[in-house]
Amino acid sequence: MMSLNQRVLLSAALVLLVFIGGITFTLDRAFYDSARIGVKDRLFGKLLMLMGDTEVEESGELDIPINQLDTEFEHVNSNTYAFIVGPDNTIVWRSTSSLNKPVPIETRLEQGEKIFEQILLNDEPYFIYRYGIAWETPSGDLPLTFNVITDTTLLDAQIERYREDLWVWLGVMAVVLLAAQMLVLRWGLLPLRKVSVELAAIESGQQENLKGSYPRELKLLTDSINSLITHEHKQQKRYRNGLADLAHSLKTPLAILQGAIHGEDKEVTRHKTIQEQIERMDNTIQYQLRRAATAGSSPGMKLILLRPMIERITHTVTRVYRHKHPVIAIEVDDNVHLRIDEGDLMELLGNLIDNAFKWCQNSIRISAAYQENQVKIQVRDDGPGIPSHEIARILERGARADQSISGHGIGLAIVRDIMQVYEGELLLENCVEHGLCVTLCFNQRFPGG
Repeated sequence: MMSLNQRVLLSAALVLLVFIGGITFTLDRAFYDSARIGVKDRLFGKLLMLMGDTEVEESGELDIPINQLDTEFEHVNSNTYAFIVGPDNTIVWRSTSSLNKPVPIETRLEQGEKIFEQILLNDEPYFIYRYGIAWETPSGDLPLTFNVITDTTLLDAQIERYREDLWVWLGVMAVVLLAAQMLVLRWGLLPLRKVSVELAAIESGQQENLKGSYPRELKLLTDSINSLITHEHKQQKRYRNGLADLAHSLKTPLAILQGAIHGEDKEVTRHKTIQEQIERMDNTIQYQLRRAATAGSSPGMKLILLRPMIERITHTVTRVYRHKHPVIAIEVDDNVHLRIDEGDLMELLGNLIDNAFKWCQNSIRISAAYQENQVKIQVRDDGPGIPSHEIARILERGARADQSISGHGIGLAIVRDIMQVYEGELLLENCVEHGLCVTLCFNQRFPGG
């Protein structure tokens, strides 16, 4: 496939060639028309001079002094000649230059009638100017038609010289314009070449992202590429950290299991210890897998409507807690949406709504709205809430799954880590009356804002 530079240059060259071809045709046509008008005016001038030199005697015969005629009419080899047609459509006079020259068979024109045209005589092109008059004589008006003819030799020579000069100068202009276009394209496409060089440097490991300053037309592209690179680096870091945390978290329960197997405890105590550590390891593995699988923000993510998602999750969780029948209030406008991975959003809302159903007494309230440049989601229940010191610990960055709040499993820890990935904020607070209010704050500009 052709490079972008070749495509643009080829397109510009084709447009330039079409443009120059159009200009050439237009200028050639204009020059030909101008030259034709020049021939017409020249023949008309000679015709007027011939009329001025013409005298009609009383007998009706024409008297045209040869020494007063235009010099072109006097030479046999001249390209211009003239003749006069009388009343009976016969030639009553012809110039010396018309000898051995073809003369068209023409009819007499009416008084004042003028005709300029190109004709063929012996298959050769000629221009002819004809003018009909009524010459006043003592015996009455004498109808005469003056004719002046010239061949196209002079016109063809002028056009040929003009076309040679035209093509030479247009060729020079085309070369200059193509060279100028190449320079302009090279300068204009310089940012794209710079992007290509930086991407090659990123691929070879010489740099981590695009660092150059680019025009606003490329700014969105370069920012998106940097965002994707940053997102990929964060994802890889989460995988590495997740594996390291998983290995670290499994050391303690594995050591306890090792001791339980080789210890001298009773069978019941040993079984209980093994069961506890298995559950602990299962929770740890679930937590670290979910944490590592968090997609995080990415430029290509689509906007997700919150209300349908909340209603779907609420309907699903309701089936799990069939024995409870809380009053559920969903206060979310139909147009509120969030740019987030659908799996991450389901993980967030699923954990919060599940906890709300688990601990509520009679009611659950779920709301979402735009506030300045944020999207805020709140889930409230009327349960017992969480002790203040436990809230402070779960909000602490780096808290592990095996340190999660008693009774809440790994749900809030998962929510906390997902919010950290999206650079959002998780707020936990006990309501004034009773119950827990969980608020998720996403720093995203609402549509149209």
